[in-house]
Amino acid sequence: MDFLGVIKTRRSIREYSDKQIKKELLEKIVDSARFSPTARNIQPWEFIVVTQGPVLRKLGELAESGRFLALSKACIAVFCSDTKYYLEDGCAATCNILLAASGLGIGSCWVAGDKKPYCRDVAELLNVPGGYKLISLVALGYPKSKGCFYAAEKKDLSKVIHWEKF
Repeated sequence: MDFLGVIKTRRSIREYSDKQIKKELLEKIVDSARFSPTARNIQPWEFIVVTQGPVLRKLGELAESGRFLALSKACIAVFCSDTKYYLEDGCAATCNILLAASGLGIGSCWVAGDKKPYCRDVAELLNVPGGYKLISLVALGYPKSKGCFYAAEKKDLSKVIHWEKF
């Protein structure tokens, strides 16, 4: 699939098959994240790949809107050092993770991090040193069924594009 096809068909997947994700594919996904745009080329990100069931289950317990993390086959926790543009840089990296996973046929779902009450608990669980902020937890797994990739309705381009002025 071409890149625009990946963008147009990527969906949030919350139900996963039992198939494990190979380490090489997880490395490719994280590698794509480190090529994200970054303000002043600071590259404040750190990526923690979690594949152990007990830790995935604990992440699912901590993140109230991400209970499905417990059933995922992997999770990439995106942390950024507390720089001026940590949130923008971390979100750009998270988007690359989502797109790379989709391009590899792996389902993903972004679970919010920044400013959530569980940020400190996640950082402690993953032994993250002080000075880092949790940007996102990205659940990963092969989709349980092809039906997971239903076509989400999007606003028509003519409704959201403005030329020169609003």
